[in-house]
Amino acid sequence: MTVPDRSLQPVSVAADWAPDSWRGRPAAQQPVYPDPEALAGVQEELRRLPPLVTSWEILELKRLLAEAQEGKRFLLQGGDCAESFADCESGLVSNRLKVLLQMSLVLVHGLRLPVVRVGRFAGQYAKPRSADTETREGRTLPSYRGDFINGPEFSDAARTPDPRRMVKGHARSAMTMNFVRALIDGGFADLHHPEYWDLGWVGHSPLADEYQRMVAAVGDAVRFMETLSGEALHNLNRADFYTSHEALLLPYEEALTRQVPRQWGWFNLSTHFPWIGMRTADPEGAHVEYFRGLRNPVAVKLGPSATPDRLLRLADLLDPGNEPGRLTFIHRMGATRVAECLPPLLEAVRREGRRVLWVCDPMHGNTEVASNGYKTRRFENIRAELEQVFELHAAAGTRLGGVHLELTGENVTECTGGARELTDADLQRAYRSTVDPRLNYEQSLEIAMLIVRKQASLARPLAP
Repeated sequence: MTVPDRSLQPVSVAADWAPDSWRGRPAAQQPVYPDPEALAGVQEELRRLPPLVTSWEILELKRLLAEAQEGKRFLLQGGDCAESFADCESGLVSNRLKVLLQMSLVLVHGLRLPVVRVGRFAGQYAKPRSADTETREGRTLPSYRGDFINGPEFSDAARTPDPRRMVKGHARSAMTMNFVRALIDGGFADLHHPEYWDLGWVGHSPLADEYQRMVAAVGDAVRFMETLSGEALHNLNRADFYTSHEALLLPYEEALTRQVPRQWGWFNLSTHFPWIGMRTADPEGAHVEYFRGLRNPVAVKLGPSATPDRLLRLADLLDPGNEPGRLTFIHRMGATRVAECLPPLLEAVRREGRRVLWVCDPMHGNTEVASNGYKTRRFENIRAELEQVFELHAAAGTRLGGVHLELTGENVTECTGGARELTDADLQRAYRSTVDPRLNYEQSLEIAMLIVRKQASLARPLAP
């Protein structure tokens, strides 16, 4: 291993940090493995496996996020609530990529800004739970915590945490990333042919005509510029794409944290953009301790209980140097709480001169149980939170720089409302999520169009 020259490191680098220093802090949401020796063996195996991303990809994303902080780009981050090993399948992966590309096309066209595309996949195999155990008919077992850890079936064998699942998850993540890279390098994202991104069933969507007009406008613009210049425009046949996941399972993240030649510091090479969830954002906890030593750009989810003091404490720990592109705050307050809870946080960060990227997650604060028992989210509440957030940022003199969405390219019925006005009765028709409800394709596209319309109605340019 190449040892970096520490004299070249910035002052803000934590000299007292190591990839395993989190072990000295309270670690929330971690499974209890029955065999510690087996866990240690799996970690050693993971340390020898090739990384999933590279340091230069990570640093390039950090640069793009710095531009988003300045209003020169917009972040679109989306994907499944929790991936499953069974969903590592070519059709599902390509459809997920298609919907994110189509949403980014709408945003680029409407906002007149480049879009930073970040998939919430290729590692989103662990999920926090509200309880450590689940009881059915008098029998109590460990909760399902995602395929990284155990299985969803309600049996002793499935629910016992198994460290070998981390190796399987690493392989599934690698396959997903490789397929996405191959699709993009092969011209899947070619702006000369955005019509290739269509999904078969979207022709029935009430939004289809509006989207097709956008596709035609983009195609006309590309052809006009190429006619004007007399040559093909460069880089229109591909789109940069990055991955993210909640870095919840710390033994896995530690094993993929490495030093690389010709770079100082440590990189989490399991993903480009890890985030800390709301349940594990304790400034004195293990996750914050782990994150503070990474060179990756990092994000933190903020719920209604977040306070200005806690927020600034997190900023001091995770971004002591106030680095461009380093820190993102993803607020997820809920439509009924956001007007009360978000403004004090915006004011605290603005007052302290903190350089952060503000992103809205309008999904998690709006989860409820439908009349027929299904866990769902109402599209009207998702829309309401997003619309309020734009106005709150405008009033505070800050900037909403992106959105974070749980979505799928499949024709699921998990969130009610939207263009087709799905009802509680529709949920049973195609409810496939094992954890949280996701926007389907047309609901995702509707959100992208909503963002464009809301920004236009504010008549306030994103760029400074």
